[in-house]
Amino acid sequence: QVQLVESGGGLVQAGGSLTLSCAASGRTFSTYVMGWFRQAPGKEREFVTAISWNGGRTYYADSVKGRFTISRDNAKNTVYLQINSLKPEDTAVYYCAASYSDSSPWVTQRYDYWGQGTQVTVSS
Repeated sequence: QVQLVESGGGLVQAGGSLTLSCAASGRTFSTYVMGWFRQAPGKEREFVTAISWNGGRTYYADSVKGRFTISRDNAKNTVYLQINSLKPEDTAVYYCAASYSDSSPWVTQRYDYWGQGTQVTVSS
């Protein structure tokens, strides 16, 4: 069992930056693929980015490439999402998730554990 707790969300002006964190419980964090998803009001949850167990591979949605950076620190059981050049359309609840599988990490159903989410609101 893994518990995930996101933090770092908030209200930011367009063009600003945020760093989201996701702290995981358990001693097997380093074996999980970790992902970030987001869900805007009235929309489905969508893939944002994912990182392999050792950080060697990363995956990004086209809409965030060049602005978002995922990283992880296995010693701290934490995955990070650095968000730069924020846009109003980035407004959403951001969720981190953990997956046993490294196959198709952009697929929501691949993930076994989810955090409760953290709200990011970008004002124009």
